[in-house]
Amino acid sequence: MSNAKKLSLIILAFLGASVWWLVYRSLDPFANWFTYDLLKMVTGSRLALAVEFFIFEAPKVLMLLVVVVFGVGIVRSFFTPERTRRILTGKFEAIGNVLAALLGVVTPFCSCSAVPLFIGFVTTGIPLGVTLSFLISAPMVNEVALVLLFGLFGWKVAALYMGAGLIIAIASGWVIGKLHLERWVESWVYETGTGAKPANDNMPLTWDERVRFGRDSVNEIVGKVWPYVLAGIAVGAGIHGYVPQDFMASIMGKNAWWAVPIAVLIGIPMYSNAAGIIPIVQALLEKGAALGTVLAFMMSVIALSLPEFIILRKVLRPQLITTFAAVVGIGIMVIGYLFNFLI
Repeated sequence: MSNAKKLSLIILAFLGASVWWLVYRSLDPFANWFTYDLLKMVTGSRLALAVEFFIFEAPKVLMLLVVVVFGVGIVRSFFTPERTRRILTGKFEAIGNVLAALLGVVTPFCSCSAVPLFIGFVTTGIPLGVTLSFLISAPMVNEVALVLLFGLFGWKVAALYMGAGLIIAIASGWVIGKLHLERWVESWVYETGTGAKPANDNMPLTWDERVRFGRDSVNEIVGKVWPYVLAGIAVGAGIHGYVPQDFMASIMGKNAWWAVPIAVLIGIPMYSNAAGIIPIVQALLEKGAALGTVLAFMMSVIALSLPEFIILRKVLRPQLITTFAAVVGIGIMVIGYLFNFLI
């Protein structure tokens, strides 16, 4: 490739990234303008909150999906699925669970926003259990949640929460990996990964070919999952702002053994990121709810959300989604009981 063509590609990439970032940064004010200035909705009403939530989240998640899948497609042109599997399977798989969980901590995604990276990892050939460790830790434990927990409850609670979240992510991913449930991943996911492999591993690819790999990945993956993404976000928007704090605080006491599983079940249909749910956590604690029960509720909201399951249905079969929810749910309940016992 000539130097002039390389320079033109760099300029185009910079301009494209700049436009993408400007649009991404404009989503929040646009959603606010669309809801309250264009539609003239009542500020703070439940319908307005739902509309504003959807207008913001839908393009945000789709934009993340496109850029992540495109980037993973380019990376995949350097590392074939077979090579990736050799690196992260066998004796390295447990290390992969740890690394994937730690990666999730530094990526401030909600459960739906983490799905694009999960899809990209699976289609690249990374073991299923490793990718699920990332999918669990990304929404559950991130720097926003830790900073807010530190500010509200101190470093001990923040540290305990981070440790608990990482243990759940690593252990759940490892357990699911050992169950060998790849047969419950939709076949098109692995076919996509195979299709992106270069025809000859020994032939160096040009950047034009690598960019084409990324574009083809976007067409293949995003073209299949976008209706599920929108459906999942619509569910999240419909229930956003309808958290019954008084009712939940009344059943989240420390003495009732069933409080923790009930809190987890209540949290699953809801949808929020860590920053959005922590004010609710604070309100519940102020109303007398037990810390372990409330944290179990928080974990279920951000790591086992119904909108996430709807999006994942295009990628995973119901049996695997159920297994994923059961393993993570059990881990969350153990942590909830442990917090209630210790604090």
